[in-house]
Amino acid sequence: MADTAERRADPRTLWPEVRSVILLGLNYGPADNPLAELAQKDLGYISVYARNRDYHDVIKGKLKEAAGFLAAKASSDVKVFVDTAPVMEKPLAEAAGLGFQGKHTVVVSREFGNWLFLGAIFTTAELPADAPERNHCGSCRRCLDVCPTNAFPAPYQLDARRCISYLTIEHKGHIPEELRLGIGNRIFGCDDCLAVCPWNKFAQAGREARLVQREDLAALPLADLARLDDPAFRTRFAGTPIKRTGRDRFIRNVLIAIGNSGDASLAEEAERLLDDISPLVRAMAVWALGRLLPPEVVAHHAVERLEHESDSDVREEWRRAVALPIVPSA
Repeated sequence: MADTAERRADPRTLWPEVRSVILLGLNYGPADNPLAELAQKDLGYISVYARNRDYHDVIKGKLKEAAGFLAAKASSDVKVFVDTAPVMEKPLAEAAGLGFQGKHTVVVSREFGNWLFLGAIFTTAELPADAPERNHCGSCRRCLDVCPTNAFPAPYQLDARRCISYLTIEHKGHIPEELRLGIGNRIFGCDDCLAVCPWNKFAQAGREARLVQREDLAALPLADLARLDDPAFRTRFAGTPIKRTGRDRFIRNVLIAIGNSGDASLAEEAERLLDDISPLVRAMAVWALGRLLPPEVVAHHAVERLEHESDSDVREEWRRAVALPIVPSA
């Protein structure tokens, strides 16, 4: 439990009556090293946390159960939070002794490693405070050095604009060209900095059944994913965190992975998506083709489609793909 006098973010700005904050962590550690899947370039990599039920639903239920018990025993009011308000969970978790913030900015537990979901219970009850956890990173910088897009300008600092998790999940527009190669075949999130943390040697695989990896979400054929329309996307990923990105952003990510695959047999999937209704998808289809096919073939596609292409971003992708000036559309 975090002492309200020592925490770095004051929960009273959210609820003035709060007297104590309880931080809870739920281990979702994988049974095997997930980074081994990155070598399978024809498959799409999905972050470990997203391979089953949406963790918000699972943790919120557990928090409500614990909070109800506390409210009854302490005759207090309670509120629960799991990414539902601007609660500074990580500094609060450190102040509560749950773990420490590693150089990758994620909470690390000496008992469970860094595969942790965090949730908070605010209560009007006065509860004794736990001792804060001190940092145990030492001189290690594995998490910083492994990042494919150099998203850490310094230890304990994360530039979200370069983070693959942000780019493939939250970012709504086109992913900057200079970052696409680093994304590799990661189509939803990234676990590199988590997976290499030495404290994971003490971790055990998560035991919450609703968060255990679904085998059909571990590594998925890019060719199959590229064929998902909106209804099929919603059906396939119902109940998972993946669904909230929407079909167009997800297919954008799939096409970047196809472009990075080096597999020319996947070019036909990108070619089919050149006529997709979404400019976001069409633009990445162009980029993928430019990576997989000879320049003269890409130029042929450009001549065919530019006459009817009105989106400026898609036209710019064609320009870069064929390295020729393109007259703006009328």
